[in-house]
Amino acid sequence: MIIQTLTVGPFQENCYIIGDEITKTGVIIDPGDEAEWIIETARKTGLQFKSVLNTHAHIDHIGAVNQIKNEFKIPFYLHQAELPVLQYAPQSAAMFGIRLNSVPEVDVFYDTNLTVELGQLSIRLFFTPGHSPGSVSLYVPSEKVVFGGDVLFNGSIGRTDLPGGDFDTLIASIRTHLFTLPDDVIVYPGHGPETAIGHEKKYNPFLQK
Repeated sequence: MIIQTLTVGPFQENCYIIGDEITKTGVIIDPGDEAEWIIETARKTGLQFKSVLNTHAHIDHIGAVNQIKNEFKIPFYLHQAELPVLQYAPQSAAMFGIRLNSVPEVDVFYDTNLTVELGQLSIRLFFTPGHSPGSVSLYVPSEKVVFGGDVLFNGSIGRTDLPGGDFDTLIASIRTHLFTLPDDVIVYPGHGPETAIGHEKKYNPFLQK
């Protein structure tokens, strides 16, 4: 599996370019900013891109979606429960002194039972709200990796003080879905370095019983 991490924008958000090494098909996860750099890096992989998959719609995760969509002529996926967050994005951006030129249109709403097929890879969807109402995590079982957005971080969890956030819901999402995965599954988060499920079970201060 091809995985490239690009840390973009003032919020240092992790955008992921992933692909199947055999079929050379790929997706772009959470293109938050610096669209030109993402596009240049994506083209160098030689992958044929199938979609933009977003874990959620906070401004630091959607800033480059439209340019990526238009460049590669691919659909944008998001959970329907996240639509209010997406629609509020211009106001949210203004609060941080950021200009958002346009709000991307969602082409496909995730189904809670959705599996995205990417060549020889299958990407399984987990509905993991709490950081935002429609947050999802994207799990690739064969590679033992999960792209969790802002749900679970290395030694921390996503903030829950933004509109639509809820601490108890977030903790339940992590315990119900992410912590049922094998301990050696690698978590690629929306910010900061990767971690492992077993490590977070043992050491994450927010998740100790």
